Amino acid sequence: MRHLAPFLRIALLLLLAVGLADARTLRLFSVGNSFSNNATHYLPDLAKEGGHELILGKAMKGGCSFQQHWDALAAWQANPDDPKGRIYTGSKSLHDNLGAEEWDVITVQQYSKLSSDVATYRPYAEQLVAHLRSVRPKAEVILHQTWAYRVDADKFGQIAPEQTAADNREMYVRSRAAYREIAAELGLRVIPTGDAFWQVNTDPAWAFKPDTTFDRATAVAPALPDQTHSLHVGERWTTDTKTAAKKLTKDANHANAAGEYLGALIWYGVLFEESPEKLKFVPPGVDAAFAAHLRKVAWQFAQESLREKGKVGRK
Repeated sequence: MRHLAPFLRIALLLLLAVGLADARTLRLFSVGNSFSNNATHYLPDLAKEGGHELILGKAMKGGCSFQQHWDALAAWQANPDDPKGRIYTGSKSLHDNLGAEEWDVITVQQYSKLSSDVATYRPYAEQLVAHLRSVRPKAEVILHQTWAYRVDADKFGQIAPEQTAADNREMYVRSRAAYREIAAELGLRVIPTGDAFWQVNTDPAWAFKPDTTFDRATAVAPALPDQTHSLHVGERWTTDTKTAAKKLTKDANHANAAGEYLGALIWYGVLFEESPEKLKFVPPGVDAAFAAHLRKVAWQFAQESLREKGKVGRK
């Protein structure tokens, strides 16, 4: 056995070297809104488990569209002290948040309520991307495709001025087409989070199905409908800060823990160029079987983005 010891040490060193070679430091900056926050919420957890270092920066404002991002940047360029150019957390500008870091990847996205109307992207997406490329020429700018609202949403995204999508299918189809059209125009890869959401939401075995037995009008806290496999926040009880009264509200737009997990899995696969199926981290409250399915779907769609880059990614 003593003769085997040197060989075992060499084998361990080789395994360590391979692991270090696969490890990556990624400097990621996101220009977005609450949906980019959703999609990156669990990304640090996944990166850590995968053995990677993630440096995450952002310029985020809730409900912020391409036009709002661009208008703020234009105001800052005209006068760095203009409050209209400092719309992000802490009254910061885009350039305050960019800082001096040499970002590897910068993501941009449209406001979800406007994502199905391609006219709202122009000319602002092109102007914003051109500016980001000029100030960070080494960074790859990637377009994050956001998701459609839950099937039981009260209202869906805009498809034209004063006109909204009839249902979540129309919102998805039109938003997907808009993101792909803009990506082709600007030479951008896409992180297809919206595609993965739609795949899960339309899979008969895994899709969320509204609970038709639940009566909102007579519901009493803490009763909630069955929301199994929902990727969106959905129904929840909130408390009025003044009266302490309980109120049943519905958020059919933003991602819940499962949706945030799916988003982060796709971003992991695209950005670190390897399958997230091997990862064990699962957010609290997400069913293990559902989580395994989300990992599989995420890798399926992440590979589409990798093929756009001419890479398949490591299995």
